[in-house]
Amino acid sequence: MNRNLYSKLSKVCLKESPADLVFKDANIFDVYTGSFYRGDVAVKQGYIVGIGQGFTGNETVHCKGKYLFPGFIDAHLHLESTMVSPNELISTAALCGTTSFIVDPHEACNVAGAAGIDYILQQSEKSPANVYVMLPSCVPSTVIDDNGASFLAKDMHSYLENPRILGLGEVMDAQSVLRINPEMWDKLESLSGKALDGHAPFLEKEALQAYALSGIRTDHEAVDFPYALEQVRCGMHVHVREGSAARNLEAIVKGILKEQIDTRSFSFCTDDKHIEDILEEGHISHSIRKAIALELPIKDAYQMASINTANCYHLEHLGAISPGKQADLVLISDPKKVDILSVYHKGKRIEKEEKIFIPRCPKDLKKTVHCSPLKAEDFHLPVLRRISNVIGIMEGQITTERLQVSFRRTSNFDPTEYPEYQKIAAIERHLGSGKMAVAICHGYNIHQGAVASSVSHDSHNIIVVGDSDLDMSIAVNELIRSQGGYTVVSQGKVFETLPLPIMGLMTDCGYEEVGKSLRKMKKKLHEMGVPIGIDPFITLSFMALPVIPEIRITPRGICLIKETKPRLIKS
Repeated sequence: MNRNLYSKLSKVCLKESPADLVFKDANIFDVYTGSFYRGDVAVKQGYIVGIGQGFTGNETVHCKGKYLFPGFIDAHLHLESTMVSPNELISTAALCGTTSFIVDPHEACNVAGAAGIDYILQQSEKSPANVYVMLPSCVPSTVIDDNGASFLAKDMHSYLENPRILGLGEVMDAQSVLRINPEMWDKLESLSGKALDGHAPFLEKEALQAYALSGIRTDHEAVDFPYALEQVRCGMHVHVREGSAARNLEAIVKGILKEQIDTRSFSFCTDDKHIEDILEEGHISHSIRKAIALELPIKDAYQMASINTANCYHLEHLGAISPGKQADLVLISDPKKVDILSVYHKGKRIEKEEKIFIPRCPKDLKKTVHCSPLKAEDFHLPVLRRISNVIGIMEGQITTERLQVSFRRTSNFDPTEYPEYQKIAAIERHLGSGKMAVAICHGYNIHQGAVASSVSHDSHNIIVVGDSDLDMSIAVNELIRSQGGYTVVSQGKVFETLPLPIMGLMTDCGYEEVGKSLRKMKKKLHEMGVPIGIDPFITLSFMALPVIPEIRITPRGICLIKETKPRLIKS
């Protein structure tokens, strides 16, 4: 803090001049001791300047019987995965108490390179919250990916002086770290001294330790407590993920409670959460509420939502209610239920906007689907071997299981003969290369139709699943027409399409239209057989990500990520 600013703020602290805003008689949560105490909080020029009694202010918020918490922080998320424009998502989630977002824009970067990062920075610049960016580390995520652009160590240099850049985004290519790949280590060394985010599911103990040895200090991929505990023992900070598809909070919190371990190395994140889920259940507020319902102490839950993350990312001005901190505050009536009364960012109350401002998107980011129309026969899949590898889709997880199933030999696999199985295909859409692959999946369970998406982590090619070659071709061609999005086809006809023309990932049509369309399509897909425990679109979007075990499909074919003994099934 500079001298001039201090001279103004200290006068309020010493009660020599009035505050801009005073929270009167609040139950204040002290993140440092994990306790509550009563007092007034004085705010001046967006800073908390004093705590006590007797402050005067231009505006007073009477808080008797109410609780004041520091604003919540989402430790890791992808704004693109919400499907709406960045400012729309931030403005919506901020009303749920999240006043800081640590964003990894690797989805946009995989489609459009640096232009995608610039879009995220520009779109969130005037949002009613703190939006920080981690530079994407793995674009493409692996050497076998077919994405739209690359982002190398040399491309990062121009961003390093930007105060909103906190460090290096999730390092998904763990093997490049362990094998000392020059390009990967150029990135790690370029961001040395800043935060280095991890993405390391299911590494063996020695490999995990070697991964942490590189300086990578966070991870959000722990799906169970034993693995999260191993990461903490390696000095890593675990972001407990509770998104739309991957919901790992219950397993990890139950483990914390059972083992009675310290929670300072844990934070909350959403990673990938659709806006309709945020509107229905909340954002980080939902994670707090769920953790408390599992009997995590209130103090631990709110510390995980604030100071733990602030400390992890060296955000010294955030995460607490104390002098000199930014006045990001959440007023709550019931801490157990996380009943939010009002939210403040830099001392200003965040109001629900009737129409959220959406900055214009560059035209070239709205034309990113480049592939030729397909015919039904393009999805023919010969079965020539006795045993076929099958992608096993799991409810409530983004991991998959490698299955091996015996089908009769045929020139074209017909899912209608095996109702538990469907076809799944990945089609390259960035360069018009014509690459595509078709395989068999189990667990999605769609019947008499197909569903397709251009949101397909992390390369964001087109992914489609169905039990009809014709319906699959119609679905893909519909996404070519709409320049990306989600579509559902039933018995030869397009049922509904949600266009996502911004890089094939987002729309600027407004979240009301997004929510309406998604609800309609999800209802239809569950009627078509998709299990209730599967989010039809988010689950589908992870089927081509070749850094998460055990088996995926890319435009180049099936990819086995982890050498495990497959489960044998008789068809």
